[in-house]
Amino acid sequence: MTSPASPAPGDFTDIRRGDWIDRFAPAAVRPYLRLARLDRPIGTWLLLFPGWWSIALAGSGPLPDLWLMALFAIGAVVMRGAGCTVNDILDRDFDAMVERTRTRPIPSGQVSVKQALAFLVFQLLIGLAVLVQFNLLTIGLGVLSLVLVFTYPLMKRITWWPQAFLGLTFNWGALMGWTAVRGELEWPALALYAAGIVWTLGYDTIYAHQDKEDDARIGVKSTALRLGDQSKIWIYGFYTLTFVGIGIAGRLAGLGGLFLPLLSLAALQLSWQVATWNPDDQTDCLTKFKSNRWFGWLVLAAFLAGKI
Repeated sequence: MTSPASPAPGDFTDIRRGDWIDRFAPAAVRPYLRLARLDRPIGTWLLLFPGWWSIALAGSGPLPDLWLMALFAIGAVVMRGAGCTVNDILDRDFDAMVERTRTRPIPSGQVSVKQALAFLVFQLLIGLAVLVQFNLLTIGLGVLSLVLVFTYPLMKRITWWPQAFLGLTFNWGALMGWTAVRGELEWPALALYAAGIVWTLGYDTIYAHQDKEDDARIGVKSTALRLGDQSKIWIYGFYTLTFVGIGIAGRLAGLGGLFLPLLSLAALQLSWQVATWNPDDQTDCLTKFKSNRWFGWLVLAAFLAGKI
C-alpha cells in the first residue's frame, strides 16, 4: 500500500529518483540536498541572472567582474536553498496535500522541522560569509532582502498575487549587482529590477498552472487561479513589459547598437513560450518555466554585446 507521502504510479512529482543525488550523495545528506533544491537548479538560475545582468550592465568594460560574478553565483545557490528551506517549513502541511510536492523531504518525513531549521542556519551563515565580501551598501541590501525571503512563502495565503512578491524577492540581485560595482543605486538598476519583477510574474504564473487544481482544493492563492483562462493574455503583457524595462535599463546605461538586436532574440524566446504553452499540461508548464534559463543567457549576452 502506498503511503500519502510516497509517489504512486502516475503521480506528478518534482522529486526525480535516480538523479545525481541518488547516484553520488551519501544517503544521510540526500534529503538536505533536495530541500535546498540542488537537484533542480532552474530556480538558482532565475535568482542569479538579475544579479549577473546588473553586474554586466554596471561594468565599465566589455567584460564583467568575474570575481563578483562568482560571488553572486555562490550566493544564489545558498540563498535559493535557504529560501526553499523556509518555504518548505512554512508550507509543510500544504505540500503534503499537493501531488507535486508531497514527496518533498519535510512532508514525507525525511527531515524534521528542527533539522530543517538547523540546515537553514547553516545556509544563512554561508550566505553571510559571501555577503561580507561586498561594500557596505550591498551588505545592507543583502540583509534587507531577508525580509522578503522570510515573508514570501506566506503570501499565497493572503493574496492572489504571490508571484509579485516572488518577483520582488528573486530580482533583488538587480539592485545588489549594481551597487557591488558602482557603490550606489542608480536608475538603470531600478529599471532592471522592475523588468525582472514582471518577468517573474510571467514565468511563475506558468509554473503555478501545474498546481492550480490542488491549490483551488486546499485554498492556496496564485495568479494562475486569479487570471485563469486569461493567463496567456496577461503573460504576453508581463513579458512585453519585461522587454521594455530591460530595454530602458540598457539605454539608461548607455549600451550600444548590438544591444537591441540581441535583446530582440530574447523577446522572441518569451513569445515562443506563451505561443506554444498549454496551461493544462503540467509537463509543458514545467518545460516552459525552465526555458527561462535561455532567456536569461540571451539578456546577459545582449548586455555584454552592448558594451562592445
